[in-house]
Amino acid sequence: MKQRTFGRSGLAVSEIIFGAGAVGGIVIYKDDATKREAIRRAMAGGINWVDTAAQYGDGKSEQALGWLLAEAGYTPFLSTKFGLDVNNLTDIPAQIEARLMASLARLKRKSVDLLQLHNRIGTTAGGRVLTLDHILGKNGVAEGLERLREKGLIRHMGITAIGEAPAVREVINSGRFDSAQVYYNLLNPSAGQAMPAAWRGHHFDGVIAACRANGVAVMAIRIFASGIIASEARTGRESVLTADTSLEEDARKSKVLFDAIGDGHGTRGQVALRFVLSNPDVSCAIIGSSELRHIDEALQAQAMGPLPADVLARLQRLYESDFGRV
Repeated sequence: MKQRTFGRSGLAVSEIIFGAGAVGGIVIYKDDATKREAIRRAMAGGINWVDTAAQYGDGKSEQALGWLLAEAGYTPFLSTKFGLDVNNLTDIPAQIEARLMASLARLKRKSVDLLQLHNRIGTTAGGRVLTLDHILGKNGVAEGLERLREKGLIRHMGITAIGEAPAVREVINSGRFDSAQVYYNLLNPSAGQAMPAAWRGHHFDGVIAACRANGVAVMAIRIFASGIIASEARTGRESVLTADTSLEEDARKSKVLFDAIGDGHGTRGQVALRFVLSNPDVSCAIIGSSELRHIDEALQAQAMGPLPADVLARLQRLYESDFGRV
């Protein structure tokens, strides 16, 4: 397993990390024996980071990791996330600390390596969206996390870089956060490159460049687009995080993509992972798994390395036609 530097932290993180989310759901929905084997295979394969969130399975992911890691004696880096109630922001630092303490109880830990904001970032509050003032202002998210770091309850602080790209970039450019979970995949690589005019999708313009300029670690998320890229099979847990697309449109683009590049570069999921790892600015790719074989496939893909230059060039031509739409 190759490792990359985790932003300015200096930590060495495995190129792929174990995502304990609800879309894959292996540590939430499977039986205990499968959960144990999933963690064992990941750790044996050299994965040294596990990422979860309080939201995943309404705390079931954290609860499972609490006993799984302790039982096996594994001590990977561990990150979790908190979401704030946008209708109750009178004391943001207190709310963050309460969320963290609940997560630590489920995880059976005294601290975590990374705590991340799970809300979207934008200019108008509402739904799950927080504004720049909520995040960077006095008694905001950044200040609350800094207090927790001073108490030794967290080592590093991060954001989920979902929402309006200019606002996301401003948070990154503040220099107050160590990491960003960035939406980045074969169908929407806009966080890492300029997209041609014909391409349609949610634009995350300049997010990875902002991370690079500020030494912020890039944790690539949704690399399988909720599983749509990786497989034609559906679990019923698929969801869309971004505007200007749909499950149906992502499925259309995926079919055009794999028809164009052929089947000589691994499974669909392996191609998706190899694409993300082709970007040297990505610190790590978070993989979600619903079956044990998905972990094996990801480990094999990591060993294959980045996609060849000719495949990357074909992808660029697909973006120029919005996957054959024009």
